[in-house]
Amino acid sequence: MSVSKFTLPDVGEGLTEAEIVEWKVAPGDTVSINQVLVEIETAKSLVELPSPYIGVVGEILVKPGTTVDVGTVIITIVAETVAVASASSSAIANGAGELASAAADAGSTITDEPAETPGAVLVGRGAAATMPTRRKRHGVTPVAHESIAPPPVHPTRPATSQLPQLPRAASAGPVVAKPPIRKLAKDLGVDLSLVEATGPVGDVTREDVLREATQASVFRNIQTPEWPSDREERVPVKGVRKAIAQAMASSAFTAPHVSLFVDVDATRTMEFVKRLKASTDFAGVRVSPMLIMAKAMIWAVRRNPTVNSVFTDEEIVIKHYVNLGIAAATPRGLIVPNVKEAQDMSLLELARALEKLTLTARDGKTSPAEMSNGTITITNIGVFGMDTGTPILNSGEAGIVALGTIKPKPWVVDGEVRVRQVTTIGASFDHRVVDGDVASRFLADVASIIEEPALLLE
Repeated sequence: MSVSKFTLPDVGEGLTEAEIVEWKVAPGDTVSINQVLVEIETAKSLVELPSPYIGVVGEILVKPGTTVDVGTVIITIVAETVAVASASSSAIANGAGELASAAADAGSTITDEPAETPGAVLVGRGAAATMPTRRKRHGVTPVAHESIAPPPVHPTRPATSQLPQLPRAASAGPVVAKPPIRKLAKDLGVDLSLVEATGPVGDVTREDVLREATQASVFRNIQTPEWPSDREERVPVKGVRKAIAQAMASSAFTAPHVSLFVDVDATRTMEFVKRLKASTDFAGVRVSPMLIMAKAMIWAVRRNPTVNSVFTDEEIVIKHYVNLGIAAATPRGLIVPNVKEAQDMSLLELARALEKLTLTARDGKTSPAEMSNGTITITNIGVFGMDTGTPILNSGEAGIVALGTIKPKPWVVDGEVRVRQVTTIGASFDHRVVDGDVASRFLADVASIIEEPALLLE
């Protein structure tokens, strides 16, 4: 018989503390290898800690809502045999597959010297390893906040953020949708019978579901709630919110920002997006104007490398690679995961990477590693119906670009006023690194791609 003391591990990048959000076990419960013990919130992300032990839960030593330091004993597990494996804390940041190993390393203080359980497999260590499904947190509506890369505004109708969506009758016929699309609809709380199908055979596509989810969210948001009975509400500044506040203050008061804006005729981008959606090469892949914007950013960085840099007191480090950050609004706050080595990706590869990043952020499963080492960032404020804004730099970067909503506006073409799909692109730069001429050329290059995506073929 032995008692294992499980201490809070460093779940990546030298974090010193975390909040206990929710215990997944109770005293007396039998636990197995890889079973999730607790959900914690760090300054970076929400993380589930799996068990590196086999046994019975003894004591839960920290209550939910409590913030504790790394190395604090949070739970004990009584077992006749204990399986322990070691791993560096940096490995944790690369995904949940490494968490059990590092957790075992952090919690390897035991009262009796145990014998290792034969054949025990930790998370990600073999065929027997299984990850439990993450449970939905109560009170969180998965579609209440739209993250990055929203469905594009249809060229022939107003944006969903401009008009309330009235209740519609369900379709009379059977719904045609593939199993992954049905699962996505279920996860987002979307009734497939209410979705307008735009697939080639009248089937519901992924974009159809995401558009319906956005519209449903907009409709809910126009309902006016009652005033709360409490006159004030006090929200503790901790976790992600604390990290956001510190990063924004540091960026705003350390790097002197300079901002530029340009109106762009995005009609050809919208036409290009439509052609990509119809292409068999992009079948099943989400395509939106954000994809073209991301490619435009990479192209413009190659022509103006100074914007893809970081300033230190000793030197300016210019990055000859692009880890493209995408600012994502999630129920837990603003996070900025990034697509690693985006400069080496084809348009199709980039589309898949953006889709994966979007879904991961929406599910709250973005790892610390996915949010580290970004080089330049896009923020899509158009999803909220905004034309433009003055974005604040992501800490450690010298440039950020904001894509506004794309909507019909009068535009002069060949001396005539025509209705075109127009957007406004805003950008901010660290003026210690990026001079006005470089900033202007960079933004002009981004705008030129949005106006004429064919330039990407050069």
